[in-house]
Amino acid sequence: MKSKTFYSHGKLLLSGEYVVLDGALSLTIPTKFGQSLIIEPIEEHVLYWKSFDETKNVWFEKQFELNHGELIETIQQDDISKRLIQIINAVKTLNPKFLNDASGFRIETHLEFPKNWGLGTSSTLINNIAQWANINAFKLLDKTFGGSGYDIACAQNNTPITYQIDNKKPIVKTAEFNPSFKEHLYFVHLNKKQNSREGIKHYRENKENVQLTIAKINTITLEMVGSKNLDHFQNLMTQHETIISKVTKQPPVKNILFKDFDGAIKSLGAWGGDFVMVASKNNPSEYFKGKGYETVIPYSKMLL
Repeated sequence: MKSKTFYSHGKLLLSGEYVVLDGALSLTIPTKFGQSLIIEPIEEHVLYWKSFDETKNVWFEKQFELNHGELIETIQQDDISKRLIQIINAVKTLNPKFLNDASGFRIETHLEFPKNWGLGTSSTLINNIAQWANINAFKLLDKTFGGSGYDIACAQNNTPITYQIDNKKPIVKTAEFNPSFKEHLYFVHLNKKQNSREGIKHYRENKENVQLTIAKINTITLEMVGSKNLDHFQNLMTQHETIISKVTKQPPVKNILFKDFDGAIKSLGAWGGDFVMVASKNNPSEYFKGKGYETVIPYSKMLL
């Protein structure tokens, strides 16, 4: 019995955060860092689950009893175990035959990025499991974590894409985004993981006149894709921050943390954590490291 390996790319949402939920056009990039899922059939009626972080250390390990395709809940369940059982149960609603004929499996997941980076520990897992179960990953996401689905689209692609929800269906298109000024783009981690569900809740509570906002963001996204120079791109980043700031009633990150920075800074995904995108004429690493932000990654090292 041979093992099988599935792989999914991480994600960064460059434009359209929050409003992508309501149909805005977003620009998003799959990252070089992703997650793999290795499935090895075994004779025992169990799932041995072991998850490794980017340093090859085990960060989660559990044995689940398997009974006619159903995971048996264990005593002393932790949150991760509960989530895995929820995911497998959701898979079974989409593919009732999943695991039915199997004795058991030894399962390993291998991350290529720190969990607190927010590059898609959950979305890469969902897409990998969906590949294993031969089901629609967007439907599995909807039944588990929820969200817009742009992260699933990234998991499945290896070039920049535009992503949009139209009539509750994902529209994914290859984006010709290869800026001539990419050596001036960086991603800086803000040293904390942002819960996207909390950010979405805040957005839902505050959004007003969202259709007008969407129209503006759509224009900015298209201009970003076709932007020819750094100054123009920086201006688009600042415009985007101002618009989303008004919608969410949260100040832009540059106003809070980096007022004296010479360049443009844009939040990505849920505001307040994870990565920000930085556009700067000069290498900004010393500036950010001087303020305690050690993870500064050039665009070329993040993009596939």
